[in-house]
Amino acid sequence: MNKYGAEFFGTFWLVLGGCGSAVLAAAFPNVGIGLLGVAFAFGLTVLTMAYAIGHISGCHLNPAVSIGLWAGGRFPANQLLPYIIAQVLGGIAAGGVLYLIATGKVGFDVSSGFASNGYGEHSPGQYSLHAALITEVVMTMMFLIVIMGATDKRAPQGFAPIAIGLCLTLIHLISIPVTNTSVNPARSTGVALYVGDWAVAQLWLFWVAPIIGGVLGAKIYQFIGCEKN
Repeated sequence: MNKYGAEFFGTFWLVLGGCGSAVLAAAFPNVGIGLLGVAFAFGLTVLTMAYAIGHISGCHLNPAVSIGLWAGGRFPANQLLPYIIAQVLGGIAAGGVLYLIATGKVGFDVSSGFASNGYGEHSPGQYSLHAALITEVVMTMMFLIVIMGATDKRAPQGFAPIAIGLCLTLIHLISIPVTNTSVNPARSTGVALYVGDWAVAQLWLFWVAPIIGGVLGAKIYQFIGCEKN
């Protein structure tokens, strides 16, 4: 159970830190952190948690990562479902805490987005469904390649959290305008449930695309890294 607890609290921190920065601080009058700040916030959540719980659960914090690592021969199938449940529950709990904080401001409207992921009219840059699909698949694919490479036993030891955290930062710098960046079904679910309506209706994409990308990335690394199942 300690692994599942670590995944719960790790994902809680990712959603609270990343989505919280977007909801509470990105456009704060005059001193808002902007998209660059939000991108770094997501990267920092993974970096800090990787050092905090990496030795306990592996610090997946993401169903697409767990499934990708399973596809790449790095994770047992019998732990997939418990990990995913813990991650999603952690994301939902963080979304609840963020909702309680955000609604403390007069005039706050959760329907305006609440850091939810979307496409079409709900994309920050009005990008289409196919653009969002390609973005999420490719970004998650690259994320898994970096994760598997950085944690390979042949890689320099002790630096994986830095590489992985910076990779997630870069992913956000690229794709926030397209989908508000998911690459993580638990992150998407954690805030979409509080928005309801369009956010839940479009949530399917932010499960399907990251999982496809995660599996692709793992298989690509198996090929280029000559890893065997």
